[in-house]
Amino acid sequence: MAVTKHVGELTENRIIIWNIQSSQELFKAGYFGKPLGIPKPKNFEFEAPLILDLMEGYYLTKEKKLSICASVDKKKVSLKKIEDICKKQYSDFEAKYLVYSDLRNKGYIVTPGIKFGCDFAVYEHGPGIDHAPYLVEVMSKNDNITATGIVLAGRLATTVKKRFIIAITDVDSKNIQFMSFDWWRA
Repeated sequence: MAVTKHVGELTENRIIIWNIQSSQELFKAGYFGKPLGIPKPKNFEFEAPLILDLMEGYYLTKEKKLSICASVDKKKVSLKKIEDICKKQYSDFEAKYLVYSDLRNKGYIVTPGIKFGCDFAVYEHGPGIDHAPYLVEVMSKNDNITATGIVLAGRLATTVKKRFIIAITDVDSKNIQFMSFDWWRA
């Protein structure tokens, strides 16, 4: 089976898939992006363009499932250029992308975790099917974390009924260690 190549248009810090069939296929293939104007799509049969964030676009481009063009001149944007843009938009992009791609490659659905105050919300099945059971914060092996930081993250995760996970990365060796916290009541 041939890999479908979809085309997205880089507009500021987002990628828009204007073709409705491509939008539906990418969303169905792993809940990539968000259909424009549809906060919680109930199925894959929406009639709207798909909005991808840069990390999703970079991942799909690396996986050869997406080609990105510039909104101004419609010329193809290279993978290197997308990577450079991502490095400007995300602090510690390499570490975050290492975790994002690892989780995606393991079959998880990974979405931005900004509304939870972390890097990623991670689903086992997908938005609308289940709630994200995991909140993931990406850290470098050299980062420091305080006891207060752990308690704050754990309290938030417990409040929204999710498991808080720290992904400790070593970008040079491409190694990730996942550390999960369970909260118990006495």
